[in-house]
Amino acid sequence: MGYKNNKTGYRDGLLESRAVIKKNNYAIIPHDGLVNNAVPGFENCRISILGSQHLGASFNDYICEFLPGGQNKLGFGGEGIEVFIYLIKGKLTVSDRQESHELTEGGYVFLPEGELMFMENTSDEMAEAFLYQRRYEPLEGHEAYKVVGNKNNLEPIHYEGMEDVLLWDFLPTDDFGFDMNIHVLQFQPGGSHGYIETHYQEHGAYLLSGQGMYNLDNEWFPVEKGDYIFMARYTQQACYAVGRDEPLAYVYSKDANRNPQL
Repeated sequence: MGYKNNKTGYRDGLLESRAVIKKNNYAIIPHDGLVNNAVPGFENCRISILGSQHLGASFNDYICEFLPGGQNKLGFGGEGIEVFIYLIKGKLTVSDRQESHELTEGGYVFLPEGELMFMENTSDEMAEAFLYQRRYEPLEGHEAYKVVGNKNNLEPIHYEGMEDVLLWDFLPTDDFGFDMNIHVLQFQPGGSHGYIETHYQEHGAYLLSGQGMYNLDNEWFPVEKGDYIFMARYTQQACYAVGRDEPLAYVYSKDANRNPQL
């Protein structure tokens, strides 16, 4: 039930949800149950706040539907805040103070701290985007810069040598100017992580396709396209894809290239 699947109002049967919220540990937020938030700057949009510090994250994640004419002219980001957009569906014009970029499905833009991102849907179709913002951790002698690209133009990596698990990196992995990265990870049905991961980095992940089983803190949960998963630092996590024809894929963030603060 909810605005994302256009099922609102009275329903048959009991109210129920797959949502699991363990603050400061992990969370699964299904597409059923998402509410349409009012976020300053977003006009003619349907937007939900997913990850935030109130869940235990050091970042904010959003899923936003830009209806025809939908826009943000106020600016997303600003002083001390880095931002990223990944276009899941449709077309969207994304601009900074200097230039504009016409994104199509799979397109993305990263802007470093201090920049503002402006967005506008000038098409007749809805555009859906995953949005991310985080306070930048500066490192002396290094700085981030704008990155624009499209997943469809990148060569995927066989994740840890596995033929049925593919990884796309969107930001430089060896540049210490960047304190985070965004990836897409894709598992063919039957594919999985090679082991249950336990690490310092935290993740926010939005499922783009498929179905799977996800291990969070050594409990297994069913997940599917449209779900959001938050994984805090040191939370055990891994997944495997189920189903027949569609791979399990998700876009996710990861902090990187920094020592833990003391």
